[in-house]
Amino acid sequence: MSYLVLARKYRPQTFGEVVKQEHITRTLTHAISSGRVAHAILFSGPRGTGKTTVARILAKSMNCKTGPTPVPCNDCRSCREITSGNGADVFEIDGASNNSVDQIRDLRDNVKYMPAHSPYKIYIIDEVHMLSIAAFNALLKTLEEPPSHVLFFFATTEPRKIPITILSRCQRHDFRRIDVESISKHMQNICAKEAIDIDVESLALIARAANGSMRDGLSLLDQVMSCAKDAIEHDQVLDILGVVDRNLIFRMSDAVLKGNVMEILDILDQVYGSGHDMKKLYADLIEHFRNLLIVKMGEKGYKLLDIPSHEIDLMLDQTKNVPETFLNQIFDLLFKEEPTIEHASQPRFAIEMVFIRMFQIKPALPIDVLIEKLDILKKDLEEFPVNTKGIGSGPMCHDNENTSPAPSASPAEPVASDPGPLADSDDTPENRWDKLLSIFLTKYPSLATNLKHSNIKKISGKRLEIEVNGNDFNLTMVKKEKNVGIIKKVCSEFFGREMDVIVRTKKIMNTQHQRKHDRTARLRQEALSHPLVTDALEIFNGNLVDVKIL
Repeated sequence: MSYLVLARKYRPQTFGEVVKQEHITRTLTHAISSGRVAHAILFSGPRGTGKTTVARILAKSMNCKTGPTPVPCNDCRSCREITSGNGADVFEIDGASNNSVDQIRDLRDNVKYMPAHSPYKIYIIDEVHMLSIAAFNALLKTLEEPPSHVLFFFATTEPRKIPITILSRCQRHDFRRIDVESISKHMQNICAKEAIDIDVESLALIARAANGSMRDGLSLLDQVMSCAKDAIEHDQVLDILGVVDRNLIFRMSDAVLKGNVMEILDILDQVYGSGHDMKKLYADLIEHFRNLLIVKMGEKGYKLLDIPSHEIDLMLDQTKNVPETFLNQIFDLLFKEEPTIEHASQPRFAIEMVFIRMFQIKPALPIDVLIEKLDILKKDLEEFPVNTKGIGSGPMCHDNENTSPAPSASPAEPVASDPGPLADSDDTPENRWDKLLSIFLTKYPSLATNLKHSNIKKISGKRLEIEVNGNDFNLTMVKKEKNVGIIKKVCSEFFGREMDVIVRTKKIMNTQHQRKHDRTARLRQEALSHPLVTDALEIFNGNLVDVKIL
């Protein structure tokens, strides 16, 4: 007897044995119990997720001797025939090879005959989207109003190719991809029944390679079992499947987070030497850093991860001290460079270039840390205001108009002044500027920083001249139209009348730069007046072109 592959040997025979499609099996169970099974049902979804299997179980449930029942007995004549695939009243048709209009016309002519020994005549059409347009049109009327003893169960991986006229006549159930954990556990149960010695990590690797398909996973497990005599080693699984070891992926991500570029290049060389697909490796890295980012976001995101539970624990440990923003930077760079890797003639070199560029990224501070630092800076400015005493030592002109003294004010309160005669001898331009600077420090701290080296040059009636000292940045900031308007507004409020503010600039000479300039000039003059230089010019009738001071 020929070998029966695992996908057929352990094919589910009841709704309860179907893996991870509870949303469909539960609906069908209730429909059978309440007598509301539709005459035309469409099962759609990815390959190997149980579409044809559920159609067969539904057919057994409807034609079972004890049925219709949600749990077929799998012992009566009808159940046994359907299980073996030679049922007299259940017809499995391959839509890819029976897609002509003539074959559908034959089907339409046969539906009027009663079933041989079962309650229903059931047609299961697999890959129904392969039927021609003419075949679909020939099926329309029969599908909409079939005889009471006929049921149609369709299965397809591409429902978008089915005409809307057919879809509107069917009750549709969409199958989902099966997660890695569920495939791994199911294979673990099968291995226990088959007495196969294989570790959980290898099963997880096979389940990941199955890409959501239970049938693909069992086929890969069959392949692995046929290549090993006794216990199946993890290295054997890697060689047979031709995939990169997950430990290498974790080593690469760990090297990225620690900034070890040589470790990355060494692993890439190892993977390249093993003959693995470098583009597939890059895709796995993108997925891995995406999973790391989701793990860092918290437990609510775990439902988005299709990975084994032990890998989640490893990711939690790996991202413990890594900022979320840094992981986002890495994921963003890897994702943006994917088209480059995909079309590169030398994928290995392209990947190396991406990682070298990645190591030039400096980890960004989280936004909450930046806000915290700004709050600390603001608090320090409030507690330790800029010392403006002694500023404004340049020549001053007293206001000749009679104005009243401005009341004293703390840095935390704005200062106002009523016009009147100048009565207090302490109300000098220096004092007034100190009070004005306190107002700027309270209301406009950034502008106050640029004005701290300034002073009042002249006060005359409604005219106020302010001399701004400092570097080029300070001068540029103060002379901005917006800031000039703020200065005019504050001064007008302070003096109690509309003031015309004139902002003048005077750069402060950098003492160290001046000393260096003077030294250079002195050395230049000494070189020009040196006897050797003068004699050389005279002897050779030369001209002095330049003097280099080293």
